[in-house]
Amino acid sequence: MNKAITDSEVQDYIREQLNADVHKIAMAKSPFPDVTGQELSAQIAAMKKSAKKLPAWFSKTGIYYPPLLSVEQCSSEITAAYKAQLSKGAKLIDLTGGFGVDSYYFSKVNQSVVHCEISEELSAIASYNARLLEQHNTIFIAGDGIEYLKDTKLHFETIYIDPARRSSAGKVFMLKDCTPDVIENLDLLLNSTDRLLIKTAPLLDITAGLKELRHVAGIHIVSVKNECKELVWILEKKFEGTPQIVCSTLNASLKQFSFLAGDEPAATAMDTPVEGNYLYEPDVALLKGGAFNLIAERYQLKKFHQQTQLYISDLINKDFPGRIFKIEEVLTAAAVKKEKNLLGSVIVRNYPEKAAALVEKYHIKPDDSQFMIFTHSAQTGKIILKSKILQHY
Repeated sequence: MNKAITDSEVQDYIREQLNADVHKIAMAKSPFPDVTGQELSAQIAAMKKSAKKLPAWFSKTGIYYPPLLSVEQCSSEITAAYKAQLSKGAKLIDLTGGFGVDSYYFSKVNQSVVHCEISEELSAIASYNARLLEQHNTIFIAGDGIEYLKDTKLHFETIYIDPARRSSAGKVFMLKDCTPDVIENLDLLLNSTDRLLIKTAPLLDITAGLKELRHVAGIHIVSVKNECKELVWILEKKFEGTPQIVCSTLNASLKQFSFLAGDEPAATAMDTPVEGNYLYEPDVALLKGGAFNLIAERYQLKKFHQQTQLYISDLINKDFPGRIFKIEEVLTAAAVKKEKNLLGSVIVRNYPEKAAALVEKYHIKPDDSQFMIFTHSAQTGKIILKSKILQHY
């Protein structure tokens, strides 16, 4: 950590250059004798990335940023604040603290927090920024969180861990493919806490995760603006029941869809002819949860097709976590081919062609409020719905 970067003149320069070409700054001679052009470039890029993701950091004068990759990989403020509400008790340890965003929000709801980070540089940066952010109830440990847990006699009401996927793991991965290895250390973790929170990438298959883990009390699927951000697994040593799956959409307001693992097979959903004025498209968090028939039951909707997770109704329910469209016209492919000056964003669900090909084929011009939804009805086959969006999230 180069402390010269924290000088007020350097900090002013970094903020003034937010819209500059960072590559040119990296290659040019630095205006400061103790800070290189490469260091200035790295700070500018990381600060710019933080503008929307980490507004509390971005707005605070004097923040020292780690390499851009660390900012890209850390939690956003909105997801960190959500996870903080899942913790319990007075004492929490974050075994993979990183840039410190999660620990910062944990410190707001826990009396004391221990932040462990194996990188000495990143630990020093997080500790330095914590003072600027007035985070005074956190101890920073530069070292391996698992080894610290083995050596300490402290018991924590909550342990939080965010294992990183190893580079050798493909798109489909398991927890044993991550580091720290949660599966190998599961007994240690459960014996050291009342509640274990494990953050994983949304790519992790829920069924596979349940097979690897024990005592799973809940799984939170978290999305922001229809993008699935992470899964948060809640483990409690004495829990032996059926896990609750909570699909949470973090937008202007929090919307949640909760159910017990195993509820979906008992639910039914009717296929329907294209009858109804409003089309419902579930948020990606609900789709990740896999409760496709439960969605129809809870919101009194009908499905177009068992293989198409689109729903229809004559009523608008703004509590629905997902997009809602007003269906203006139902067309066949032959009818679309005859139309001219088509407008709309293209959505494809259970249709044999891709969106880009359909845009080119039918010369569809983009429009933010109009949508062309290519899908499949159980009764009528391939259809196209000209629709207007009423609710984005």
